[in-house]
Amino acid sequence: MAKSFFITTAIDYSNGQPHLGHAYEKIIADVLARSRVCFGEQAFFLTGLDEHGQKVQQAALAEGKTPQAFCDHLAIGWRSLPKTLNLRIDDFVRTTELRHKQVVQAILVKLEREGHFYKAEHSGFYSTRQETFLTEKDRLPNGGFDPFYGEVVELKEENYYFKLAPHQDWLISHIEQNPEFVSPENRRNEVLGFLKNQKLEDLCITRPASRLSWGIPIPFAPEYVTYVWFDALVNYISVPASHGDPIVCQALDLPGSSGEAGARELWPADIHVIGKDILQFHAVYWPIMLRAMGLPLPSRILAHGWWQKDGQRMSKSTGNTVDPQAVVTEWGVDAFRYYVVRELAIGADGNWTDAGFSGRYHSELANGLGNLVNRSLSMVHRYRGGVLPARSNDLEAEAAIASGETESHLRACNPQAALQSIWALIARANQYVDQTAPFKLAKDPHRSARLDEVLYALAETTRVLAVLLWPFLPGTAEKIYAQLGLGNSPNRFTDSSWGGIRPGHQLGPVAPLFPRKDHPKA
Repeated sequence: MAKSFFITTAIDYSNGQPHLGHAYEKIIADVLARSRVCFGEQAFFLTGLDEHGQKVQQAALAEGKTPQAFCDHLAIGWRSLPKTLNLRIDDFVRTTELRHKQVVQAILVKLEREGHFYKAEHSGFYSTRQETFLTEKDRLPNGGFDPFYGEVVELKEENYYFKLAPHQDWLISHIEQNPEFVSPENRRNEVLGFLKNQKLEDLCITRPASRLSWGIPIPFAPEYVTYVWFDALVNYISVPASHGDPIVCQALDLPGSSGEAGARELWPADIHVIGKDILQFHAVYWPIMLRAMGLPLPSRILAHGWWQKDGQRMSKSTGNTVDPQAVVTEWGVDAFRYYVVRELAIGADGNWTDAGFSGRYHSELANGLGNLVNRSLSMVHRYRGGVLPARSNDLEAEAAIASGETESHLRACNPQAALQSIWALIARANQYVDQTAPFKLAKDPHRSARLDEVLYALAETTRVLAVLLWPFLPGTAEKIYAQLGLGNSPNRFTDSSWGGIRPGHQLGPVAPLFPRKDHPKA
């Protein structure tokens, strides 16, 4: 049994509805997962919901619901998001599921038995919004705390703590020896700076059930529940365990093995796609947790930036938001997928503007890709009855360059650069139409052979483009293949080699891919 390429997003906190940032993260992960399918690999894409914690408990109470009923209602919208965004997910986890709880509790028992926990009293400041204890180092110069933390209260209580300091030097060494473990580079430097300039404080991994009842009970101390982040991070291995992953099951002494029917080899994860705001949890706490469990670390933690709207922070209270569902309904899912990947390099912050979205839609999708495919295939129908003429090698070199660059950029987790390489081929093909002027060639019977060369080159270029576009715009890629009269899916990069359509092939009917729109409604 071969290991699958295992990619995850952060699981989303179940106290609201999906927004642009959630959608962006999932689309990036989907592009990278689909690219592995194109490479001929098995890919497994996991996403889901983080449903425990004080914020959920308080929100449920405010609505007069039980926390479980509150989460079940919100989960309906979150479960529909993969379909809205045309995500190719393989599993969707909710941390309230039994399969997840059992793994969390197995880890707690193992780590407690092996001496990684201790119990102590702590007195200090607590942020309810971020569900974390703060220290004097978190204070602002005026003595207060950043509004990011919301209401901060003083607490004095006993809890269980996870020893982090013994792992600090090891983690620094691991990050330094594995440059791709945290990326982009500026995020890696951020983590190393944090680790090298202060001693790690032990992590409080429980909350008293008297204060917070909505969480996974501690098996050896039922008067406590598990800290929401210790609970949430475990989803990355609780799902592999539920699929019988042998490495996870053996390390945690759980049932399941590679010999069982349907078992999957998933761990270690190949990529965790996360937002930069939760980098410390994933690049510091999570590796140490895994080391304590006896499990290998993920290969890469890929931290992306944040989105603004019109140069300002998005906020529900001001109405300055982008609703992914509304954009998809108005413009189509592939237009949305294209914009968020093309507009924002991974790691950088982005700025959504309705004018910018409309501009890319019309110039790059409608006038660029859409116009190229439509006029290329329409000319084959008009001048050759929809039957592909003899092969020519015009544009073969340009197509090979785009194919090689696209694959290289995707392997390097740089989907924006991959799109730029694809659009360079689109621009070249449109330029080729203008230079060769097929409509003029069609008027001269003596130039019929040259017209054949041009028509074949354009039709074959659209086929190569469909293959390269499939990870990004899967629906559009499938439509291009259908218009080419090809029945299979353009989901293998090996099919991007020139000459995939044989002379004499009958094309399918042609239809616009990206109709022009007069007024943006993003």
